[in-house]
Amino acid sequence: MKIQAFDHIVLTTANLEKCLDFYAGLLGLRAEEKDGRYALYFGAQKINIHRKPAEFLPAAAYPLAGSLDLCFAAEGDAEAVCAELRAKNAPLVSEVVIRHGARGTMKSIYLRDPDGNLVELGFYGK
Repeated sequence: MKIQAFDHIVLTTANLEKCLDFYAGLLGLRAEEKDGRYALYFGAQKINIHRKPAEFLPAAAYPLAGSLDLCFAAEGDAEAVCAELRAKNAPLVSEVVIRHGARGTMKSIYLRDPDGNLVELGFYGK
């Protein structure tokens, strides 16, 4: 067996509306609902949204809202994106900082989603 990529992850939220506002409204991910299930899409990736711990089984042993630390690889100029987020009153945790991601050195911006998850935006190459 050879693992190729992530297919999807599951995010548990305590407030679906605020969650969708953050990820779709602020970050620009595509939100979809099908048969009462919500998901966020970007590129070839998917984030399933659960509205309560272990909403669908099987589930993680301890699914809790606010327990994730996510990093999205993003395009664009990190400083310009940071200024845009600041202008939108986004819940920033940091300004632009240098980090090391899966593909090497990147500029990162940290913020928190409405559930308290740490969300990193990583910018390679600029």
